[in-house]
Amino acid sequence: MNYTEKVLKEAITKNPNEPEFHQALTEIIPTLAPFIAENPEYEKEKILERLVEPERQTIFRVPWISDDGEINVNRGYRVQFNSAIGPYKGGLRFHPSVNLSVIKFLGFEQIFKNSLTGLAIGGGKGGADFDPKGKSSREVMAFCQSFINELYRHIGQDQDIPAGDIGVGGREIGYMYGQYKRLTGQYEGAFTGKGLSYGGSLVRTEATGYGLVYMAENMLNAKKTDFSGKAVVISGSGNVAIYAAEKAIQYGAKVIAMSDSNGYISDLNGIEIETVKQIKEKNRGRIKDYLNFHKTAEYVENGLIWSVPCHVALPCATQNELDEDGAKYLVKNGCIVVAEGSNMSTTLEATHLLQENNICFAPGKAANAGGVAVSALEMAQNSTRLSWAFEKVDRKLKDIMHDIYISSYKAAERYGMKGNLVAGANIAGFKKVADAMLMQGNI
Repeated sequence: MNYTEKVLKEAITKNPNEPEFHQALTEIIPTLAPFIAENPEYEKEKILERLVEPERQTIFRVPWISDDGEINVNRGYRVQFNSAIGPYKGGLRFHPSVNLSVIKFLGFEQIFKNSLTGLAIGGGKGGADFDPKGKSSREVMAFCQSFINELYRHIGQDQDIPAGDIGVGGREIGYMYGQYKRLTGQYEGAFTGKGLSYGGSLVRTEATGYGLVYMAENMLNAKKTDFSGKAVVISGSGNVAIYAAEKAIQYGAKVIAMSDSNGYISDLNGIEIETVKQIKEKNRGRIKDYLNFHKTAEYVENGLIWSVPCHVALPCATQNELDEDGAKYLVKNGCIVVAEGSNMSTTLEATHLLQENNICFAPGKAANAGGVAVSALEMAQNSTRLSWAFEKVDRKLKDIMHDIYISSYKAAERYGMKGNLVAGANIAGFKKVADAMLMQGNI
């Protein structure tokens, strides 16, 4: 048993009943084997053993009162995974599925994702098993304020800077930031994803979706083509999916299918993204409402969106949404590029199937790094009390995504895995963090 196999086995044994965390470990650690074998100092200094163990994990209760006067109690989390290259940075997820395993998988992935951006940010993640859906704005505010009553002790602009994720958008960030400011008396960049009127950055709303398309465009360019005229299928219809669709359409693609948790719509004439924005961002409706505006579209309830033939597939909903059955459809229908807009969108079996069939595949840590990249740019603007133009931030985002693609591609090629962006992203992200850990000593 080699070093990476040993560390993987021990980490899984040490963290039982955490399937999401195990999946992240299994996807990342084995790919590092050739790089670590060439650099034995990492094994000597037990870098992997230290990396898989969070520096700090906090679990706390979150009591709040609903509109009917009932007291509710949820569980909150913040896992501060690694700060070797900068303060902890990672989103907060509010969803009933949130547990320690989910937060640890997200936080572990975040270490590599943040490293790939080239910016000085470490990896962390947090959230709660609270569901904002169906709650009034006052109830959401009550929860967010109670959540920050505990979390504020553990965050700050030079310590840990949370952002949004599933269930946490501009409204939730505003409530949390307001409570943080009341408790600390500090007007600082302790959160990203803030409103433009109080320190937010232009392009932050669009960043993850735009960055995803910039990554996919690099992947298409490597195949001597681009988005022009391509059929694109995008799962989800939240922030990432909407702005990925918007940018793909700007690049000349035709987005032919989008979804939500109930089903998917398809329209071979191309989905009109402004209608989706109206339904999801303003009306908070369901994707099937699209049929009320466009009669050429079809709606399939509980259907498999990956069965819709396409050139480019962008999973943007949640983890493990693209399984082996979905991957088989993509292979059968001639898909050429898959890039993850959500974290760990694709099961390990599906990832291997795509790679074996020469479909260019980019993992979330590389493909959806645009969100955290612009978050770091928001931090820079907050530190200088400046606000940059949309074009400036967008240009920096595009350059960062290009650099991530190049560094991932070259790392894979260097270790005999040409075109394997999963291994390349893992190695490129690991190297920067591991070297920083070596230089900072072994405690």
